[in-house]
Parts: sequence; C-alpha cells; structure tokens
Amino acid sequence: MRELYSWAWVEEQVAETIVVWNDCARRPWQGSPRFTPKEQRKREKAYDEGLRAVEREARKAPRTRAERLEAQRRTVAAFPRFAATALGLEGETVQLLSDGFLPAGTQFARWARRLDPTLSMADTIQACRNAWTACGLQPLLGEAMGLTPSIVGYSLLYPYSDNYLDDEKVSKAEKLEFSARFRERLCGRRLEVRNHREAAVWTMVQLIEEQYPRLSYPQVFECLRAIHRAQELSIAQLNNCGDCDNSEVLRISCAKGGTSVLADACLSHGWLGEEESRLAFEWGALLQLGDDLQDVREDLRRGSATLFSRAAATGKQLDNLAAQLLNLSERVADRMDRLPSGPAPLKELLRMSWRSLILMAVAGAQEFFSPSFLAELESSSPFRFDFQRARNKRLAGRQGLYAVLFEAFLEAGEGDKDGMLLLADGMGSSVEVEADPVLELVAAGSSWA
Repeated sequence: MRELYSWAWVEEQVAETIVVWNDCARRPWQGSPRFTPKEQRKREKAYDEGLRAVEREARKAPRTRAERLEAQRRTVAAFPRFAATALGLEGETVQLLSDGFLPAGTQFARWARRLDPTLSMADTIQACRNAWTACGLQPLLGEAMGLTPSIVGYSLLYPYSDNYLDDEKVSKAEKLEFSARFRERLCGRRLEVRNHREAAVWTMVQLIEEQYPRLSYPQVFECLRAIHRAQELSIAQLNNCGDCDNSEVLRISCAKGGTSVLADACLSHGWLGEEESRLAFEWGALLQLGDDLQDVREDLRRGSATLFSRAAATGKQLDNLAAQLLNLSERVADRMDRLPSGPAPLKELLRMSWRSLILMAVAGAQEFFSPSFLAELESSSPFRFDFQRARNKRLAGRQGLYAVLFEAFLEAGEGDKDGMLLLADGMGSSVEVEADPVLELVAAGSSWA
C-alpha cells in the first residue's frame, strides 16, 4: 500500500506553505476589527470581573463534593456574561465554549490525572491545548466534538516526549537514543519499557492503537511517524542553529507545526481528504510560527533558531514578520471557511483565536517592535497591551490559587457508569476513567482571552 503521508509528501506541503507564507509578506495587513480605548476599557472591566470570580472560588478551597459542585456552578454561571462583554462573543459561540471546549478541558484533565497522578498542572494544561485543537477540528471533519482515547494519548505525548527533547539538561546522545526507540514504537515494534518516561509514552501509543488498528488506519501512524521525524529535525534549531540559513529554519518550523496538527486531524477522523490535509498542515504551521513569536525572548536566551529569534538577534524589528503572520492567519481561516462541514460560529471563533494568539505574543514582546506598529496592533486588540502585560504578570504569581481550584474541579464530578477503559500498559493495571464532562478547565486562568 502506498504511504500517503510519506516524508516526500511532507516536503511538498512545506514548499506549498512557504509559497503562501512568502505571498503574505507582499500584502498589507488590514488590521480588522478595530476597538476604541473606551471599548477596550469596557472589555477589561469584564475581564477583571471574571478573574475575580475565579480567584474568589479558589480562595474558598471547597472541601466537600457538594461545595466543589457549587463552586463550579457559580464560576461557570459567570462565563456567558464575561464572554459576551470581554471577548465580544454571542449566543452559539458562547455555547461552543461553555458546552464544548471547556467541558472537554476538564474531562481531559481528569483522564490525564487518572493515567498519571504525578502529571503537573502546567503539563496538563499544555497537553489540553493540543486536545482543544483536535476538538476544534472534529466538527470541520464532520465529527461530533468530544474527547477520544487517541486524542488523549496524542496530546499527552507533548509533556512526555516533546518537552524531554527540548530540555536543555538532557544530552544530545540521550535525546537521540530516546528518539530512536520512540520511532521503533511508532512503527509498531513492542519494546520493553526501560523507565517511567518510556512507560508513559508507550501507553499513549497504545491508546491510539486501541482506537485505530494499524492495518485499518495506516494514515494515522504515517502522521505520527511524520511528526516524529519533524521533531528530530527541529532539534537542529537548538544544537546547530549556526549551520542553516533562514529558509532551512522556516522549513523546519513548517514541518514540525504542519505534521503536528495533521496528526490531530487524522486522529480526529481516522483519515483525511486532500483539502482537509492541506488545511491541517497550514493550521499547524501557523500555530508553530505563532509559538515561535511567543517564545522569541526565551529562544534568544538559549540560542534556538527561529525566524523571529534570528531577526531579533541582528537588531531587526519584528514588525514585518508579525504582520506577515497575521496575514497567514487570515489565509488559513479563508481555507477553513471553504470546508463544507463545521458551523460558522466555530470557524469565526477559530479565526479570532489565531489572531488573538499573535496579538498577545506581540503585547508580551514589545521591545522587539516599533512604537508605531505597537500602536497600530493595539487598536485591533480587545484589550490594551499594558493591561495584558499587567494581568499576565499578576497571574504568574497566583498558580497556588488556581492549583487549589484545579484540584477541586477535577475531583468534583461523578463517573459515568460506562466509563472508558484506558489501558495502562507498562504503568500498572488498567485504569477506569470517568467519562463525564464537568464544565471548565479553570486552571487555565486568563487563557479564555
């Protein structure tokens, strides 16, 4: 059988994505929508009211299940008002968040905690963001939104494998050895577990195999092998950043991001058509470049090469690259709109979230942009940039409060009697995981915005 998602196919997609990226440099960004300072202050007030509601519940540290359920009810009851005013969302869009994405987040966190009680809140939230991407893809592919074993398994590979490969304390030799064994496991070979990390990673792969048998769903495992190879190549951005030019740096970022969301899409549906594959790949490249912008300061510190860190290292302002990225987000959204499946409110919510990701990254790295560009972008943000920076700084010191509420929400719901059997091969006996959603992953704090 022909391998659909071969590395040659990935390279073709990278080349096409780079053509789109370069075309975005030749177009002025329209900067829509616009917000007056008065509108921004109104939204900031609603934001702070929502934040205070979460903080009040966190300080109460509910002890009994009844108290935890009541804390959930009060927090979630405030969400529609917060979303309508602070985020400018209405009706069906608010319902998508409150009845779709937010319940999936808490359900994901509970499943993750049952699989590995030692998993940190930060790692759980990081993995949850990937699960939300997969959930956003499901309606676009004609599927109902909801977590599956394979989405949980793939999303949890991030804290176990991706973070390990990015860890500066781990030697290159150790990374290469782990990566080689991981590749063998993705190819279907049953390997004896050597340590806790391998036990966790092998378990996540098995979750995918249980839902998608290899012979029936070859595309799923082709995607997983593709993202693994892209991850291996991306290590070069940290270790050999002086040996490749900007075009190679861009190819590595597009391959890593594109194959990541391609895997999300394939795990959401089992197989993809040509247009769906193309959208997923461009979506992933967009998110990767957005992360690169968000991490520009940290990448400069550790010498990791991205388009943004390289430009910043030479003293260039990042105005043009950020505008190019905003144009790319609109191009990807236009491609998404052409898909026949998926409700219009979901597509608009995704378009807004991609734009917000970039605006928030610019707000957090103001020293790399010109004052005139910052002023232009700030008028397209629902919040003033100073406000965003202040709230992010405030939240950074309050993880203890959110950790209390995080734990309370995870423990609040009763399990579905049917449950979902998640096989914990190598980590212990099988684990019965509750399958009922319980509203929101409030530990993410201000990530609503």
